Amino acid sequence: MSEKIIPDAGATPDAPVDATPTTGSAPQPFTRRIEGESPWTQTQRIISARVRAASDRILNRINQRTLKIGISARIFHPELGAKGLRSKTLQYLEESIAQWVMSRDVLVFMIPTVNTNGMLHPSKIKLRDYAKHLDGLVLQGGADVSPQSYSEVATRPEWSGDRTRDMYELELLHEFVEAGKPVLGICRGCQLINVAFGGTLYQDIASDVPTAIEHVNDLYDSHYHVIHFPQGSALRSLFSAKPEALVNSIHHQAVKDLGRDLVVEAVSGKDDIVEAIRYRKARFVMGLQWHPEFHRGGSAELLDCTPILDDFLAAARETRF
Repeated sequence: MSEKIIPDAGATPDAPVDATPTTGSAPQPFTRRIEGESPWTQTQRIISARVRAASDRILNRINQRTLKIGISARIFHPELGAKGLRSKTLQYLEESIAQWVMSRDVLVFMIPTVNTNGMLHPSKIKLRDYAKHLDGLVLQGGADVSPQSYSEVATRPEWSGDRTRDMYELELLHEFVEAGKPVLGICRGCQLINVAFGGTLYQDIASDVPTAIEHVNDLYDSHYHVIHFPQGSALRSLFSAKPEALVNSIHHQAVKDLGRDLVVEAVSGKDDIVEAIRYRKARFVMGLQWHPEFHRGGSAELLDCTPILDDFLAAARETRF
């Protein structure tokens, strides 16, 4: 077949061929007829070109849409005998985690607990609906994970944790993993990911691992220690120039027995307490024991965790397709 291009009927024979689209307009499908091409073949080619152009426009719109990231709620339970707000169940975000995620120009939504059996205001909304409509999930820190959630009994009353929040976040995590959406767990969120996959926790590092360094004290987020990234870990690849780093440490519980299909991504430099984990059967399901939202971006001292956030958000963009 000749490759000579002839203009459609009605075109000016001497007019120059210009395939460049008008500025600001979408690319136009190539519709001129090839010499010797049958009308049916030409029709197929035109339709295919228009479908490709429409697909490109749709993909561009999807790529340009602002990411929507859900953050699990902290729960304040009513205090016995209290009045006002303290007599109510409150759900809230710690400001720093919301600001850290939004620093990459994404929309943040707190995901509340749902109650389909509520007597006052029942709803048909389920946590699965949030997993369907949001692009990723962050499990923020907070109260201890209850030993009941990994089939143990609290060795001290103050370590009984928040079983109600566990059940809510375990379901939330399950729905996002099932939907193929990325999950980033922070502090308690890291521990919850381990428990979700059958792992256990040290209820209190100081009691259960007497040789461990101090992982929490009155300095709170100004208490630091060194971590290092094992060979072959995703974090080692992400921070190839920094095989070890300084992070904050605000936890008295930690991963003990690793859950199924989880791998260790970071450990404490002096006592090998697990500091980060990753679920290896998903593009991005990771838990960090430290609080990256308390690290100042560009800090020369503490690990700049924006590469982790960027990797999480990149995974969120990929799930759109």
